[in-house]
Amino acid sequence: MELFEYTISQLHKQLKKRGISSLDITESLLKRIDQLDDSLHAYITTTPEGARKQARQADQRIERGEIGPLTGIPIAVKDNISILNTPTTCGSRILKDHIPPYDATVIKRLRREGAIFLGKTNMDEFAMGSSTENSFIGPTRNPWNRDYVAGGSSGGSATAVTAHLCTAALGSDTGGSIRQPASHCGVVGLKPTYGRVSRFGLVAFASSLDQIGPITKDVRDCATLLQAICGFDEKDSTSVNKSVPDYKANPDKDIKGLKVGKPKEYFIEGTDKEVIKTVNNALSTLGSQGAEIIDISLPHTEYAVATYYIIAPSEASSNLARYDGVRYGFRSKDTDDLESMYTMTRAQGFGPEVIRRIMLGTYALSKGYYDEFFKKASQVRTLIINDFKEAFSKCHVIITPVAPTPAFKIGEKIDDPLTMYLSDIFTLSPNLAGIPCMSIPYGMSSRGLPIGVQMLGNYFDESTLLQTALVLEKTSDISQYSPPLD
Repeated sequence: MELFEYTISQLHKQLKKRGISSLDITESLLKRIDQLDDSLHAYITTTPEGARKQARQADQRIERGEIGPLTGIPIAVKDNISILNTPTTCGSRILKDHIPPYDATVIKRLRREGAIFLGKTNMDEFAMGSSTENSFIGPTRNPWNRDYVAGGSSGGSATAVTAHLCTAALGSDTGGSIRQPASHCGVVGLKPTYGRVSRFGLVAFASSLDQIGPITKDVRDCATLLQAICGFDEKDSTSVNKSVPDYKANPDKDIKGLKVGKPKEYFIEGTDKEVIKTVNNALSTLGSQGAEIIDISLPHTEYAVATYYIIAPSEASSNLARYDGVRYGFRSKDTDDLESMYTMTRAQGFGPEVIRRIMLGTYALSKGYYDEFFKKASQVRTLIINDFKEAFSKCHVIITPVAPTPAFKIGEKIDDPLTMYLSDIFTLSPNLAGIPCMSIPYGMSSRGLPIGVQMLGNYFDESTLLQTALVLEKTSDISQYSPPLD
C-alpha cells in the first residue's frame, strides 16, 4: 500500500510512531498529482513548494511531540475557500487572477492543526452546477470512468480524494455540492448544520444556504476533519455559538432503538432502480442492526426545486454584483465607457450558467415580481423547515437517495438546464432547512459507478449521522472495488 492511499487515521498512527514523515507523504501525493491530474483535472492550482514547506514545519512539530490528528496531513481545498497568497478563482474567468490577502477561518483552524495544503480543486463556476462542467478550465472527470462527470459543484475535491490526489478535502455545499459528487465518486461527504462551520472566507454563492464541509475516504476521517473546522466564529454573523461535541467519541456505539425515517417523497418514479435498491439495502442493514425503520412524509418536498431555484439565484444576483471590473478581478478591454465596461466585463468574465442564474435572480427580486416569486419561495421554505421539524419528532435519522441516478456522461445534460437542476432533487431540501446531512458510498451500478446513500439529521446532531454512517460503512462491500487508475 502506497502512502498516497492511506487515510488520515492511518497516517496519523505512522507519524506518531515516526515511521514516516509528513514530507514523505506530501512527496508521494505530489508525484501522484503529476501522474494523474492532467487527465482528471481535479485541481485548478497546485502549490507544491508551499506544501513542502508546510510539511517540513509539521515534521518539526512532530519531533517536538506536538502532534494532533491532522498534523502533517495533506489536504485539498475547493477553490472558493480563501487561502492567503494563493489564487482563489471559484472556477471563473472573472477571478482567475484573484489572490486573497487572508485565510478563511477554516484554513486558519487547519493551519493551527498543522495540516498541509496541496492546492485548490476544480469546481463549477461560483459553485453553480451539478457536474463540474462549468469551470473555466474545463470539466473534472470521474476516476471510475473518465467519460462520466464527477458531480458538482465540489467535483474536483471528490475526484482528488477518490484518486488519492490528497488524503482528504474541503468542499462547499449550497444544494448538494458535497454530497452529490461524494456519491458519484464513491467517497464520504458531509454538509454540517448551517452555522456549525464558519463561512468567513468562503466566496458567497447563496449566503443563507452555503456551508463548508469535509470529503474523505472513510467515516472516521470525516469525523476528524469535521472536528477541526467546526466552532463559533465572530467574523461570521451566521455562525452559531454552540458547543461542539467530540465527533470521534463512541464511534462504535450500536444503533439499537435508533428510529430511521423513510420518506415516501424520496422514492419516486423516475429514480434509477439500482439507486432505489442500494438505499433499500442500507435500510435493511440498519434494521438488522437494531434500528426501527418508520415511514414518514415530507409533504413539501415537491416544491424544493422551484423554491431553491428562486432563492439561490436571487442571493447569487446580489452576491455577484460586486464583480464589475472596478475593484478586483477581470476587466474587459473592449470598452469605451463605464457602462460598456460593466457590461463587457460581466459578459466575458462569467460563464453561461452563472449569467443564467444572475438573470433569474434579478428577475425574481425585481419590482412587481418580488412578492410573487422571492417572498412566496421564502414562505414555502418555512413549510419545508416545518416538515423536517415534524419528521424529527418521530425519528433520529432520515435515509434517502443522494441523486436520482449514478454519475452521467460528460455533456449529457449540460445543454438542458432543467434536467441538470433535477439532478439535485434529493439534496436541495436539507440546505433550505439548514439541517446536517451526508453521503456514504454503499453500492455499485451495473456500469461500475458508485452509488451513495444520503442521511439527514436533526439540527446540530452530526454525531448521530456519523455513528449511523459507521454502521453502514462496516457492512458495505464497496471497499472491494477501486477505480481503474493505475
